[in-house]
Amino acid sequence: MEKRTARLTLLIDPTKKAIFEEICAAQDLTPSQVVRRLIRQYIIDHADGRELPDWLKPGSGQSG
Repeated sequence: MEKRTARLTLLIDPTKKAIFEEICAAQDLTPSQVVRRLIRQYIIDHADGRELPDWLKPGSGQSG
């Protein structure tokens, strides 16, 4: 499992941000949880043969 965290800053339209936060809250998720899931899935989908840590491989059951 990951041992450190790093900050990722992004710019987003305020209207999209508000809608995103509202949807996250309705699903009892934080925006950070959702973004981490999206990034994890993006890495898995586009790894192009890169060796991934076991906790990042498809089916590892790791959430967030």
